[in-house]
Amino acid sequence: MAAGYIPIACATHERLEFAVLRRRQLQLTWLGEDGHSEFCEQVLPLDVETRAGAEWLTIKRPGGEIEVVRLDRIRSAIEC
Repeated sequence: MAAGYIPIACATHERLEFAVLRRRQLQLTWLGEDGHSEFCEQVLPLDVETRAGAEWLTIKRPGGEIEVVRLDRIRSAIEC
C-alpha cells in the first residue's frame, strides 16, 4: 500500500468501474494532491487502476485535460 492510502469500499469501487464501462459522466468532488484543495466538476471517468500501492481514477475534465485522482481522495461521485 502507498503511504497513507486508505482503501475505499468495494461498492464504491464497483460503481466507479461501471461508470467507466458505460462512459457515464460523474459529478465528482475530490481533494487535490495537497490534501486540502477541493474540486467539484462534471467529469468523464476513463479508467480505474491499481499502481504504486494505491487505486486511481483517470478522468477527463471539462476543458479536456486528463487527470488521475487517488480513490481515497474522492469525496463523492454521482452519476449524471
